[in-house]
Amino acid sequence: MNLSTQIEKQIGRFPEGKIFGYTDLDISREDYQSVAKILERLQNKGLIKKMSNGVFYKPVKTAFGELKPDYNEQLRPFLFENGRRIAYVTGTYLYNQLGLTTQLAVRVKIASRSKRISINRGALKADAVKSYAEVTESNYTVLGFLDALKDIRKIPDTTVQNSVGILSAKIAEMDEKEIARMIKYALMYPPRVRALLGAILENLGKSENITTPLLNSINPLTKIELGLDKSDLPTVENWNIV
Repeated sequence: MNLSTQIEKQIGRFPEGKIFGYTDLDISREDYQSVAKILERLQNKGLIKKMSNGVFYKPVKTAFGELKPDYNEQLRPFLFENGRRIAYVTGTYLYNQLGLTTQLAVRVKIASRSKRISINRGALKADAVKSYAEVTESNYTVLGFLDALKDIRKIPDTTVQNSVGILSAKIAEMDEKEIARMIKYALMYPPRVRALLGAILENLGKSENITTPLLNSINPLTKIELGLDKSDLPTVENWNIV
C-alpha cells in the first residue's frame, strides 16, 4: 500500500469533526514532508480543512453545509503534546460543565504545569494558568475538581453554600481510590482547599485515617474564610472554616 492510500484510509476512519495532526497519523517523521503534500491534495479535494500549521480537521457535513469541529474538539490539540496530555480546561467553562453555574465563559482558562497556553483565534480564546501539579490523563479531572474547591467563592451566579452541596454530592459518589487520589493532589493546593475537602469528607462520614493527612497539613491557627457555618456544613468548626 503506497503512502497516499495509507493516509487516506487512516483519515477515512476518523469521525467527522475530528481534529488531527501528524502525530495522529501512523507515519514516521521521515515521511512528514511527503505527507504534507498528500494532505495538501486532500485539502484541494475538500476532504479535509486546515485549522492551523500542522493541524487539520474533517468537516462535519450537514444539510446546511459544512461545520467546523465543536468547541471541545477545537480545544483538544492545545491540551496534548506528542500524544500526551499536558493541560486541561478550568475556570468558569469547567464549572459550568460540573453544574456549578449556568454562566458561560467568553474566554476559557487552560491549566498546565509545563507550558503556558494562550489562544486568540476567532471565537476560540483562552488564557493560560499554572496548574498545581504536572497534568496527566489520569489526574486532570481531579485537578479540575480541586480548582472548583479553590475558586468556590469566585464561581459566578451561585453561592458557596450551593456549590458545597453539589460538590459534596459528587464526592459522595467517588470510590476510595478516587478519594485517595484527590487527597494526594489536594495537599499541593492552598489551605482553603485542604480544609474544605476535609470538612466535606468528614461530614460524609469518612474515617480519620482518610482525613488526617489533610488536617495535619493545616496550621491550627489559620482561619479559612469561606462564609460557611454549621448549618451549611456541620463539620466546618473542626477545620477552622468560618
